Amino acid sequence: MLLSLIHITIIDVIDILIVAFLLYKLYQMIKGTAAMKIFFGIAIVYLVWLIVKALKMELVESIMGQVIGVGVIALIVVFQQEVRQFLLMLGDKYFKRGFLVGKVKLRNDFSLEAVESIVQACMEMSESKTGALIVITRETSLQTIIQTGETVNADINTQLIKAIFYKNAPLHDGAMIIEKNRIVAAKCILPVSQNPNLPNEYGLRHRSGLGISETSDAMVIIVSEQSGNISIAQNAQIHKASGRDYLQKAILAYLRKKSDNKKEHKAEKEANKAVEDSKI
Repeated sequence: MLLSLIHITIIDVIDILIVAFLLYKLYQMIKGTAAMKIFFGIAIVYLVWLIVKALKMELVESIMGQVIGVGVIALIVVFQQEVRQFLLMLGDKYFKRGFLVGKVKLRNDFSLEAVESIVQACMEMSESKTGALIVITRETSLQTIIQTGETVNADINTQLIKAIFYKNAPLHDGAMIIEKNRIVAAKCILPVSQNPNLPNEYGLRHRSGLGISETSDAMVIIVSEQSGNISIAQNAQIHKASGRDYLQKAILAYLRKKSDNKKEHKAEKEANKAVEDSKI
């Protein structure tokens, strides 16, 4: 009798699976953090609202409905890092598998999330005119350079990069070294380029970035403290990065693995061409 009143369609099953998947991924991200307690608090409030709604307590339902409506905005603010990580996780997963934009294989265990964190940090530091010098390694070992600085050995994170280069931070002077998908050191001393043809607008930070690119295969991202402009030094050349998309394409082209697959090789050539065409 009861089963005859319940009508479950394939859409209902898909709906339940999607909600379960989203809740599971959210739980994975906030597990062990302070956000976990907030999440349970919100779940309890929502459960109470459903009970009140079922009991048709109109006044309480109306009040709680308004609170929950405003709470959606509050949720986005409170969980902005978790929401961003979740979206990056989805993008990273599908990007790698080729469901949306083809396969992308990066060197040295680099992830697309790490690249996005670097790009985001650079754009925010550019906007606030925070000077920065970030060295990304590929094949050449920079162990002697790393030894001149302070060991960090941390996951790549936008907020951490910004905190290290904050003007009054103890590690803001010198270069940050990123190797094998980790921030391995900061406050490192780089060799200064003696190139006499550099424009006067390029200071010591730019000359240091160019210097290490002359002696290694590293890519160096420089954020100017005076103008906020972002520059890239690579293969003994330095040029300005014209926007977020350009910076991201440049890093991906630098880290992309070489492949014998014709489609992947074509995608690699197109990414490199886009970088070359955008150079200033």
